[in-house]
Amino acid sequence: MKKYVALVFILLIGSLYFFDKIYPNLAYSELGAVNNILVYKAERKLVLLNDDKVIKTYKISLGGAPVGNKQQEGDQKTPEGSYYIDWKHPSSSFHQALRISYPNSLDKIQAEKKGVSPGGDIMIHGLPNYLGWLYPLYKTIDWTDGCIAVSNVEIEEIISSVKVGTPITIYP
Repeated sequence: MKKYVALVFILLIGSLYFFDKIYPNLAYSELGAVNNILVYKAERKLVLLNDDKVIKTYKISLGGAPVGNKQQEGDQKTPEGSYYIDWKHPSSSFHQALRISYPNSLDKIQAEKKGVSPGGDIMIHGLPNYLGWLYPLYKTIDWTDGCIAVSNVEIEEIISSVKVGTPITIYP
């Protein structure tokens, strides 16, 4: 009986690993070049564009307090405004991640006037490592600390199509 329990446990862990790490690399679609990203917070939508042509649209999750512009570190808000992708994170605690250039100079000035830190490390990312199989639950709630989250398959599509320097505009 212990052998069967161990075998079931191993199969379960293997399945979780497969759906978290291997499946997204097999299932994503090549989209081609993206030269602009639009995010509509109220609609929970991220749009990839190439020369004003919509390439693909994704349902997103945001920070735990998504209404309003990010004011300071820890407020769980996603910033609003014009930024760019400034880094592809090589070893994120999420499946994959692209960092957004928040805070910009205006964000820094506004935070300084309030005597607070503007925060940083705002990303577009997948699910937490080894929890990708929970996407059906995660997609129904706003759960990040201010980032923009998609499924692991979707972040594979996005990261393969978006270059560092790509502009991103985040609307309320």
